[in-house]
Amino acid sequence: MVSPVITGYYRYTDIFFEWHQALPEADRSPLRASLAQDAFVHPDHPLHKEGVDGAELFLGTLQSFETRLLFSSAQVEYLRYWLHAMGLTENLISLPYSDCLLTESSLRHVSPVTFKTKDELKGALKQIEKNNKRLKGADPMLKTRREIFERVRTLWVEKVGVWCALDFEAWDRDHTMLTEFGWSFVRWIDGQQVEEQGHLIVKEYRHYTNTFVQNNREHFSFGDSELVNRATFRTRIQNLVADLQKYGPLFLIFHDNNQDIKYLKSPTVNADLPNLNFLLPDAKPDSGVFVLDTSDLFAALEGEGGHNRRSLERVCRHLQVPTSFLHNAGNDAHYTLLAIKEMASGDPLDMQREKRWPNRTGNTTHPTAPQTGAGVKVKFEPWEEDSDYSDMEGVGPVIDKTKPEEQVVA
Repeated sequence: MVSPVITGYYRYTDIFFEWHQALPEADRSPLRASLAQDAFVHPDHPLHKEGVDGAELFLGTLQSFETRLLFSSAQVEYLRYWLHAMGLTENLISLPYSDCLLTESSLRHVSPVTFKTKDELKGALKQIEKNNKRLKGADPMLKTRREIFERVRTLWVEKVGVWCALDFEAWDRDHTMLTEFGWSFVRWIDGQQVEEQGHLIVKEYRHYTNTFVQNNREHFSFGDSELVNRATFRTRIQNLVADLQKYGPLFLIFHDNNQDIKYLKSPTVNADLPNLNFLLPDAKPDSGVFVLDTSDLFAALEGEGGHNRRSLERVCRHLQVPTSFLHNAGNDAHYTLLAIKEMASGDPLDMQREKRWPNRTGNTTHPTAPQTGAGVKVKFEPWEEDSDYSDMEGVGPVIDKTKPEEQVVA
């Protein structure tokens, strides 16, 4: 009887520091040389993957929520066969101990990560160690948010289904009167992004003005608004939600989803969404409707474990997504989609956070103090939090991602 082949991942540290020690003396040097960090990131390394800019490893989250840098078992297998084929080892070297292999059941999540230089790789190893210490005793809500963040990144890379941001506006003195609806979605055809956005204004409520919230319904920035009656408003939303499900899984994106989902299910709209999923699947789905929330994703990115939710304006500010005429349903939907694209298309969570806001987590007041349990909450400066902060106004330019990279809006 043939034994099943078990695949999985090995900790980078086990491969780099321990594997060679279990080998005969003659085989140690070739293996160590092939794993040297400066050699590993070189484009001519045998593990270099065609089409990948840099050396590919994997970032895995253990069941304990700790993060580890990993080699895949396929990489380890290939490397030992390559060493023998090149005549660098007399015999095929043995695999690491089976106890070192992390199988699927050992991991909550795995995603690829690339390193272009030796310094990037060394820096990542140090940062992973720091983050694991800081996350000791972290709030369970933060751990859940972090896991969702990484699943979102994985699904985005797969280019699967439709990702559609939705937003409603209601009259602020009677929330049963829905005055606007906006949407902005992206899907892929032959690997290329196809985008669409739109904005509906309810004709019967066009002249209802808000008392406490800005009135920006006439300022849709990404096309022409459509003036429709209440019956057409309802039908258009129902048809949109139904049509988008024809392309595979539908990811409905909200910013603080509670109220918008109530509107979708209200008698005014009555969208056919009997099986909304608030939990993302482990594997790529073929169908289904899944709810994503940019306020939760950003909370994961900034290390917020409580119930504090950032406004859409504040999230976009921190992600350097410029906004205008918020509280227009079409604009809000578009900015919500831009926010999730910024996070989902970026690096793994901890690496992304450090690139955006270097050295802002843990015990920043006393950097030499013990970091265990210090948390990963980003400490923002006052001028980053408030656009009207006068003492340092103008410091920290916002990059307009709708313009060429060299143009900067101060």
